[in-house]
Amino acid sequence: MSPPRWIIHLPTRLTSLDEATALAVALRDSLGHLTAIDFGETTLSEEDRQFLRHRVWCDTALDGPHRCHRPNDHAGPCTVT
Repeated sequence: MSPPRWIIHLPTRLTSLDEATALAVALRDSLGHLTAIDFGETTLSEEDRQFLRHRVWCDTALDGPHRCHRPNDHAGPCTVT
């Protein structure tokens, strides 16, 4: 059995899903080189409704070690870029 993975809950002062998504994109763009962070599994939730989560990226497995980096529920085929 593998050890448990840890989740960091990072509250913000943002008030819209679009703003929170933009912050998630900025964090991925600036910290994406860190292998300890799995940005593909990023979800967003309202402070008082944390049980209702919104996926940010598709994260479908592609050839090799790659995963789709397009927004969740995107139109068209999955891509790495």
